[in-house]
Amino acid sequence: MRDIKDKVVKAKKKVDMKKVLLDGIFFALVFILTIYGIFHGEDMSEVGDVIKECNIMWLIPAVICVFAFISGESIILWYLFRSFGIKVKERICLLFSSVGFFFSCVTPSASGGQPMQMVFMKKKKIPMAIATVVLMLVTILYKLVLVLTGIALMIFAGDFLDRYVGRYMWIFYLGIVLNVGCVALMLLVTFHQTFAGNLVTGIFKLLEKMHILKHNEKRNERIARYISQYNGAAAYIKEHIGITIHMFIITILQRFAMFMVTYFVYRAFELSGTDALTIVMLQAVISICVDMLPLPGGMGISEILFKGFYAVIFGAKLIPGLVLSRGLGYYSELIMSAILTIVAMFVIKEE
Repeated sequence: MRDIKDKVVKAKKKVDMKKVLLDGIFFALVFILTIYGIFHGEDMSEVGDVIKECNIMWLIPAVICVFAFISGESIILWYLFRSFGIKVKERICLLFSSVGFFFSCVTPSASGGQPMQMVFMKKKKIPMAIATVVLMLVTILYKLVLVLTGIALMIFAGDFLDRYVGRYMWIFYLGIVLNVGCVALMLLVTFHQTFAGNLVTGIFKLLEKMHILKHNEKRNERIARYISQYNGAAAYIKEHIGITIHMFIITILQRFAMFMVTYFVYRAFELSGTDALTIVMLQAVISICVDMLPLPGGMGISEILFKGFYAVIFGAKLIPGLVLSRGLGYYSELIMSAILTIVAMFVIKEE
């Protein structure tokens, strides 16, 4: 029996390593193509000289905004776990958050973030059903901010979109549709009393019928307990709407902290003539466009949209502005979260 388990574990590790390798190759390929697309035909020495001349004091609040973005989720996780009576230290929640952002940055459609967070949460003996509901709620709120921002822009700022977004409007509309669909599906899975349970049970029954899994009463009992805990946690959130409202406010601040990075880059180049709201909302539009696309960190398309949206605003400093804005808004997030993920590997151990 032990030999069979060992073989299963080895096979699973082999599959995981293969997936990590494929994700790594895909990330590297997209990164190389992105760098080539940005700098092809550009005078690199000139770009470097312009960046060196920027006012570095304006970049300090930009870095603070990136850290606020990462730590914002940790506050939400800490608050939600405490509301369920689960006491987790703030610094551990920061590590959970960092793990999620790191793996989201390097996997297509940010698909690797939450599964890895679940792995680390399991080490801290957090019930997986509650962790699932918490992470689902975090994602719903995260995407809901984008959806509501996009809808507000369509209703109240049509001229703004026509002026700056122009020929990329179809990507904006696609982003809205994909995010609305995602939020609707996640709300159904999270808060519909029987949908999630029937879905999970149905999947396992199908696997048994296809002879991929053998019938196992103990496993089915565990699934039933998980579904019961999951429904209980979802019902608790549903009944305490005040918790969701508080978390939504924090999520707004979290997301717009990241959108502010481009404004601070704009000021670092001592540019003027465009107000902060315009710059911030254009960054929000980019996030709406790329959030659901199957590219790690929206690489490639984010740079294309930046060049299209901010061409008039940054003028001759467009490429240096792009380098600093994406460098701080994505790559510094990647580096920060990577460092904290390494810390998590040493700090968060099996209990």
